[in-house]
Amino acid sequence: MIVSLHGEILINKEKKIAIMQPYFLPYIGYFQLINSVDLFVIADDLNYIKNGYINKNTISIQNSKYQFTLNLKKASQNKLISEIEVGDNRGKLLDTFKRSYKKAPYFKDVYPIIEQILNNEEKNLARFIYYSLIKICEYIGISTKFIYSSEIKKDNTLKFDDKIINICHLINSNHYINPIGGFDLYSKDKFSQSDIKLEFLKMSEIKYPQFTENFLCCLSILDVLMFNSIQELQILMLKCDLI
Repeated sequence: MIVSLHGEILINKEKKIAIMQPYFLPYIGYFQLINSVDLFVIADDLNYIKNGYINKNTISIQNSKYQFTLNLKKASQNKLISEIEVGDNRGKLLDTFKRSYKKAPYFKDVYPIIEQILNNEEKNLARFIYYSLIKICEYIGISTKFIYSSEIKKDNTLKFDDKIINICHLINSNHYINPIGGFDLYSKDKFSQSDIKLEFLKMSEIKYPQFTENFLCCLSILDVLMFNSIQELQILMLKCDLI
């Protein structure tokens, strides 16, 4: 029996799924992917990527892109994401976010949520990021369920698309959605042979008012939240296509 992080039995319930590493305050496309599926699998039992975006992203400071980093304790590419702990710069990040967006139109609505996220005392990186994803999804109105990949009794000797297909079969999913970046990596025919429909999520062009006239694209969801109402956010969630 597989149970979601909300305590619900998933067998014979979920159809569309996506699988991604947990990213801290990722770009809007990550949330579009969450919004497009019934079940989002947090891949916490993959190795940490040192120069990736698991604990990094970009915001706007003085009309320029600025990369922020969530500090980690003894992070190593030899460790699983689930084996790493969050570091001690959460207060500094809060101050940075406050200074950067205190004049944004939805600061008063969004900042308390960011405070809850960064004041969360959870030390485990995967669970800390899960909490942040849940809080943001709740604010936007995304009702997708979540599960950790480490809780699925899968064949961990499998790699790449074979592992994905194995997970789909274990949770009775017949529809897998992947970011467009995997278009050249995964074969629709191979998934079809396993009775699974494979689609790729492609973002449409997204622009919204910012502090500057020259739009800064591909920033953290934090920037998107600060400049858009809940109704506008829900529209932005749909600005993508499945191909």
